[in-house]
Amino acid sequence: MTLPQGYRYSALYAGIRKTSSPDLGLIVSDSQASAAGVFTRNLAQAAPVKLARAHLERSHGTARAIVVNAGNANCATRAGDATARASVNAVAQALGISATRVLPASTGVIGVELDATLITRHVPALVASLSPERFEDVARAMMTTDTVMKIAAEDAQLRAGRIAVAGMTKGAGMIHPNMATTLCFVLTDAVLSPAEVRDILRDGIETSFHRLSVDGDTSTNDTALLLANGASGAAPTRSERRMIADKVRAVLESLAAQIARDGEGARKRIVIHVSGARSNNEAVRIARAIANSPLVKTAIAGSDPNWGRILSAAGASGATFDPRKVNIGLQGVTVCRSGLAAPFSEPDVKRRLDEPECEIRFAIRGKGGGQARFWTCDFTEKYIEINASYRT
Repeated sequence: MTLPQGYRYSALYAGIRKTSSPDLGLIVSDSQASAAGVFTRNLAQAAPVKLARAHLERSHGTARAIVVNAGNANCATRAGDATARASVNAVAQALGISATRVLPASTGVIGVELDATLITRHVPALVASLSPERFEDVARAMMTTDTVMKIAAEDAQLRAGRIAVAGMTKGAGMIHPNMATTLCFVLTDAVLSPAEVRDILRDGIETSFHRLSVDGDTSTNDTALLLANGASGAAPTRSERRMIADKVRAVLESLAAQIARDGEGARKRIVIHVSGARSNNEAVRIARAIANSPLVKTAIAGSDPNWGRILSAAGASGATFDPRKVNIGLQGVTVCRSGLAAPFSEPDVKRRLDEPECEIRFAIRGKGGGQARFWTCDFTEKYIEINASYRT
């Protein structure tokens, strides 16, 4: 994959998580970057969320580094704020930059005190091992119950030169589209202002992480960050800015889809398409209700073409539509037409639902132009097993 210029990465094991695998990562831009963030709407917010938001405000949308730890959320603890500040101060001192240019992020268990020295004493080694080649090391270091690393990249040729966009994310559980729903860091070497970065991230999140759910739980630590350091020297024209926005959106959508595929205990990724709603917001509301329905998710887990659960979930979404005008498709087969059962071969559809990629289409006939695409996954007994013993 093509990585953007002007960034270096590092990761190591700091003893934060119980298993001896890297749990502390650092991303550094060699020059000041325009930066923007989108954060959880959960009222119970982790200390690094509050500090990262404050730093973006104080720095007027600029940053030089991201420090991230896994194994402890640094949330709902007595020393949380002090630990977050100590972490960014240690990174800032080691890099010789202002602390407000360092953005923190954490993921892991909530309500367990995080000893700041686990991070601060390892910062010198973290900085010493920075390299442009260690992008994937950071992506792995922030994994928790993830089973695979999640990265994506795009590039584009502008008149002034070639630019690249690369992103990493983590997430498998406590995923619900009430903001970023995970940790996600996207980097580009395009020349963009803080305002442009802010708009690009906001729009990209709307069609990616806001259209994603694993279990309906919104995390306390949700953080998505976009940095643009201009290291390519390529300043885009107005039309090229739209191209860059499309590339960022493609990276974000790929990362969101990867999270859905790796949902805790999931065997199947589900893509839900809604069309014909009164507005795009109404379509999203319908799709979200279908995605968050345990009855729908368990039916897909069992390869059961129980379309009635889909119609029921949509009808309870709060969106306005006529059930008599609804067609539902599973894996390309129409199972409901005009709100009633359509003739289909149940053994055939069950076979199709055994596949690891499942598609639900919910189409409302009429003049409505609202549509949405939404990612989720099935619910299996493994989800319960993982979350019943998460702390132990």
